Amino acid sequence: MKELPIGIQSFEKIIEDGYVYVDKTRTIHQLVSSGATYFLSRPRRFGKSLLLNTIKSLFEGKKELFSGLWIENHWDWNKTNPVLHFSFDAIGFDKLGLEEALLFQLKKMSARYNIELPTNSIALQFADLLQQLHEKYGKVVLLIDEYDKPIIDFLEKHTFEKAKANREILRSFYSVLKSSDDHLRLVFITGISKFAQVSIFSNLNNLNDITFNKRYATLTGYTQKELEHYFEDHLQEVETALAVSRQEVLDGMREWYNGYSWDGIQRVYNPFGVLRFFSVQHFTNFWFSSGSPRFLIDQMRKVDFFEVENIHANNTTFERFDIENLDLTSILFQTGYLTVKELDLWSGDMILDYPNKEVRQSMYLFLIDDLAKNAHRTDTGLTIRNLKQAFEAADLVQVREILNSLLADLPSEVFEKKSEGLYHGLLHVVFKFLGMHIESEVHSARGRADAVVQTASEVFIFEFKFNKTASEALAQIREKGYADKYRNAGKKLTGIGVNFSTEVREIDEWVEEKL
Repeated sequence: MKELPIGIQSFEKIIEDGYVYVDKTRTIHQLVSSGATYFLSRPRRFGKSLLLNTIKSLFEGKKELFSGLWIENHWDWNKTNPVLHFSFDAIGFDKLGLEEALLFQLKKMSARYNIELPTNSIALQFADLLQQLHEKYGKVVLLIDEYDKPIIDFLEKHTFEKAKANREILRSFYSVLKSSDDHLRLVFITGISKFAQVSIFSNLNNLNDITFNKRYATLTGYTQKELEHYFEDHLQEVETALAVSRQEVLDGMREWYNGYSWDGIQRVYNPFGVLRFFSVQHFTNFWFSSGSPRFLIDQMRKVDFFEVENIHANNTTFERFDIENLDLTSILFQTGYLTVKELDLWSGDMILDYPNKEVRQSMYLFLIDDLAKNAHRTDTGLTIRNLKQAFEAADLVQVREILNSLLADLPSEVFEKKSEGLYHGLLHVVFKFLGMHIESEVHSARGRADAVVQTASEVFIFEFKFNKTASEALAQIREKGYADKYRNAGKKLTGIGVNFSTEVREIDEWVEEKL
């Protein structure tokens, strides 16, 4: 049984050391056969680095590495090209500074090809290197991985000026590509976010963004077919270890780690989650916990933006993204917390949602902890499970007590500024996290209920008020007819009016009524 390449981004190491390699070379061949300048956005830990490393080995003519892969008999191995591979995740810009790090990389690359670079200007050295490489060895293949890392690593308020300075350095660096087009065989740039073209790639008007191109929707990540083919031995091992059927394993993996899409049709698994699952052989959060969404949560709290399910967007939204105009929908999508559920190829209109259980539940817990300032607590998940049990037992006294325990720890700004958005945000993620038949902001013909919880035998319809009265909330449930859509369900209907007081910092009124 082949070993799992967890954390390994070197194609050469994966092949030579006998790790599992999911063969993407047929799609790679389609991509690189024509000379072009490509851009691909994908979330972290999604195989971008391995993809570029594979392309590097291909153009360097390392045929022995591709033995048995699709491209082995579909590539001219007699032709090679000089390859420049910049990985901004590994050049040390955080310690050296971006300009010094780039100069060091250019010096190292020029030494590898025995080329002298006379000037200290980044742009001039880069242009000179491309020209001399072409003259000596042929047209250049330029691979740039995580191009945006020197920007996105500094987007917090106290480092924002560094992000702006690095953007200017990168703009100068990439400006060389337009005038160097004759020296280039292929340019492939990857990153998490595609910043507005005018801010980074100001002159690169031939940039072909394949992020939403359906031909390359499965270029990174694992399809269902790939999962079952390349990991057959590991699937068998999990079946034995967990004493479950193959179908149960596949269903669990699909629920936890599948669901990422860039065309609304083809869906792929997160590679990191799959590899870690096969390693530890139980379902839990891997990808989400490998990187903190601190910056995201801070941005979401600033604008009371917590209801991120089923967001309507357009692919042009991502063309306007820039650091002075950060769009939360763009950030959540490009960092992998949201994915395309539906896409109209004609208009570019799309619906975005959480890709799977791993991301959804993890984000809910993180939001709950953040909103209630419970980062020091370890019992939030248990508290939520208790809430679920209370609903199932129709124990509304216990429901009220658990909600109060969460709401009591809301940050002081909620009370000082009477921030109803934060209060509703916490309630929304708490109710969505429950994993039952829970709906938040449920629309009806005459309005929308704040939350509806359904169990096997009951429907609980909530309306929340802030420094008002529970009677007002209950009256709204009756007047707006929130229960009407559930009357044919054969279940008991209960309306619950709730008021939260900023003075006592808890639910001070709670009124129930059978509907």
